[in-house]
Amino acid sequence: MEPVLDIAGIPVSAGAALTALAVLMVAVLALALQLVRAARRAGVEAATQAVRAEEIEERMGEVARIQAETAGRVQTMGEVLAGRQAELARLVNERLDSVTHRLGQSMETNTQQTVERLQGLHERLAVIDSAQKNLAELSSHVTSLRDVLANKQARGAFGQGRMEAIVQDGMPKGSFAFQYTLPNGKRPDCVVFLPDKRPLVIDAKFPLEAVTALREAKSEEERKQAAQRVRQDVMRHVTDIAEKYLIPGETQDLALMFVPSESVYAELHDGFDDVVQKAYRVRVVIVSPALLMLAIQVMQQILKDARMREAADLIRTEVGRMMEDLARLRERVVKLQQHFGQANEDVRQILVSADKIDKRAGRIEALEFEEAEEAEQGEPRAIAPLEPKAGAVE
Repeated sequence: MEPVLDIAGIPVSAGAALTALAVLMVAVLALALQLVRAARRAGVEAATQAVRAEEIEERMGEVARIQAETAGRVQTMGEVLAGRQAELARLVNERLDSVTHRLGQSMETNTQQTVERLQGLHERLAVIDSAQKNLAELSSHVTSLRDVLANKQARGAFGQGRMEAIVQDGMPKGSFAFQYTLPNGKRPDCVVFLPDKRPLVIDAKFPLEAVTALREAKSEEERKQAAQRVRQDVMRHVTDIAEKYLIPGETQDLALMFVPSESVYAELHDGFDDVVQKAYRVRVVIVSPALLMLAIQVMQQILKDARMREAADLIRTEVGRMMEDLARLRERVVKLQQHFGQANEDVRQILVSADKIDKRAGRIEALEFEEAEEAEQGEPRAIAPLEPKAGAVE
């Protein structure tokens, strides 16, 4: 075939040109199809992207809405948390103030209690100091008392002093005497004058050495010897009192032997009942300070009864005079009652007169009023005279 075209020195026949053209057309068609497909794909992708964009926008809007709601909730929660925090701070402050106040009160109370306890402690310490001083003084007194009791003469003076104190406190003056001289020339420690004028003798004895030896005895033999010594000493004192101070017709039939120690007296009664009974038989009664006080009270009552018997006539005379005074008082009361009755009657009559005067004044006032009414009406009216009733009090 003959070449139709010459392209770049290369001859091109019609068939080749047609073939090339067909190929070119096919290529163009293929390209067009590819372009269409690409356009379709691009449209689809664009539509997909648009849908996706709408979905994204919707999701973004939803996210924005959720974000806004979340922001609102966060803000609300922040406000709630701020309120709760403020309330918590207020409660904490109130609790702290209450705790601080209570702590202050507790500390103040504890301080006051501590001060009071310290004051009480100081007072007790002062009392303890005073008690210690008293104990020191008492120990010194006990030491001096022991020294006194160690000496027979001092021990006798101590017993006599206790006896004199008990008698002076219980008996009236003039009813007793110390170191009184009896008709036989003997002088007991004390006598009490009873109503029959015969004195009751009281003599102080203190067998302390024998009782102390009995208490300090360690063996049975020492105890027997000490008990024998107690019996001898007590019986010697009882015999001396019975022989020297019991005078028939001059003194009382019994005498009192005063032992100025309750413990010694208890020791005698508990362990030496035979000695006490022998003393009773010779009319000597052993008494302790308590029993002597009781005996003094009995003697005081006896003296009082005797004085009452002696003063019976005087009392009878005074009672008679008092009855006469009572009769005169009754007469005067009766007279005073009569005067009161008369005065009451006079007052009653005065009140009756006052009532009548008041009634008459009322009548006069009523008559004046009626006369005024009659003067207005022109009708004169007679006035009846006022006369008192028979028996009325003027």
